[in-house]
Amino acid sequence: MLRSAEVVDTYQLFNPQAYLQNNYMPPRANFENEDCVVPWKLRCFASSFSTGEIHGQTLLDIGSGPTLYQVISACNFFNKIVMSDYLEVNREELRKWLRGDPGAFDWSPYIKYVCGLDGKRDQWEDMERRLRETIQDVCHCDIMQANPLHPKVLDPVDAISTTFCLESVCPDKKSLEKALANISSLLKPGGFLLMIGALNESYYLAGEVKLRVVPLDEDYVKEAVSRSGYRICTFKTYNMPPELNIGVDDVHAVFYLQAQKI
Repeated sequence: MLRSAEVVDTYQLFNPQAYLQNNYMPPRANFENEDCVVPWKLRCFASSFSTGEIHGQTLLDIGSGPTLYQVISACNFFNKIVMSDYLEVNREELRKWLRGDPGAFDWSPYIKYVCGLDGKRDQWEDMERRLRETIQDVCHCDIMQANPLHPKVLDPVDAISTTFCLESVCPDKKSLEKALANISSLLKPGGFLLMIGALNESYYLAGEVKLRVVPLDEDYVKEAVSRSGYRICTFKTYNMPPELNIGVDDVHAVFYLQAQKI
């Protein structure tokens, strides 16, 4: 299945720095406010990993964009993390951080926050080092392909994480369900899917470009994931407060989902 030409053309204008500024700097990334959306997302991931049930050799992050907050907690539970994205500008943004390049996005407040959840904030530099060591690959992916990592071939992985990907790049729900099946083919039976996504969103901005989003509701997300061969273990929602509606999207809420492949 091919992605639409419109989606391809629009995403060529995606600006990683603008996206990071809009979503991963204050006011949305306010670590002094526990009710803010970014700390909420970090707590969701940390809670899933804290049980010790999700672990293994490899975690694959699908549609990483220019972000890596979603795998901070994972680096304590996996030997290898693979990041992936369709756009080279996003992959290069991740590599800049991995290399420690000047001008790379500063993820240290995120790492400090995650460490602080375990009362180990003073050990954040150790976690930062471990995260850099554990992220061993940043590769191309296209979730519209039967093998989203083509031409790379991975053995089925122990866990997959994906954030704001499916609803952002699929032109409709039928395409979204096919893309979810493509992603799921990379996951071992019994493996875990960790997903964050937008609810009732129709667009977001990343610089000069306005990107279309397929609006989803909670019932549809649960049904689509269950039909794809998963048992949903956790489903949480965060309602976006008025003060975080800053004109860069029209998202109403964010969901977090943990599911196990049957």
